[in-house]
Amino acid sequence: MTGQNKKRRRIDAVLIGGLLLAMLAAPLAGFGQRCGQVREEVLRLHILANSDSEADQAVKLKVRDAVLEATEELFAGADGLAEARGAAEDSLALIEETARQVLAENGYPGMPVKAEVSRSRFGTREYGETVLPAGEYAAVRITLGEGAGQNWWCVMFPPLCVPAAAWAEEGEPGEAARDIAALNEEPHYRLAFASVELLEELLAE
Repeated sequence: MTGQNKKRRRIDAVLIGGLLLAMLAAPLAGFGQRCGQVREEVLRLHILANSDSEADQAVKLKVRDAVLEATEELFAGADGLAEARGAAEDSLALIEETARQVLAENGYPGMPVKAEVSRSRFGTREYGETVLPAGEYAAVRITLGEGAGQNWWCVMFPPLCVPAAAWAEEGEPGEAARDIAALNEEPHYRLAFASVELLEELLAE
């Protein structure tokens, strides 16, 4: 094969590869846009343990259970993230007091607790059979002590933290829940989540 033919074949391979990438990128871009929409509809719970010691990790989970119980009805009837976030911000004192009480009852009197509503980046996570895409989300962030231990997270709104929780007052899934379910019904959605996460990480560099 002559050098000219080899060059032509390489050019053809590049063109074909580019065409295939373009064909894959179009549906992936649409999926990425829907992921972005879900990120703007969800409020997550993010708890940072004091340390990775067995005791600190155990009390972190007790704080989780108590906070979820205390806020079980907090988002009933919330119409979207703005209302859910507002309800969370109004309840930060309650969340902090709940955490302090659990800590005191379990041998940690006086350990600092800070609750805030902020934006945090999360990787792709599974909640039972539901997967949420990676990205930046609004989150209720609870820091116990130094906050240097392994984290725990879930979704407060819509309420994926508690599987038995109703989606809304009338038991019908809200818009956020429907959008999350739609993403999880996409063909090969796990691969799509991974692809979107990788692409966004590359673009952020």
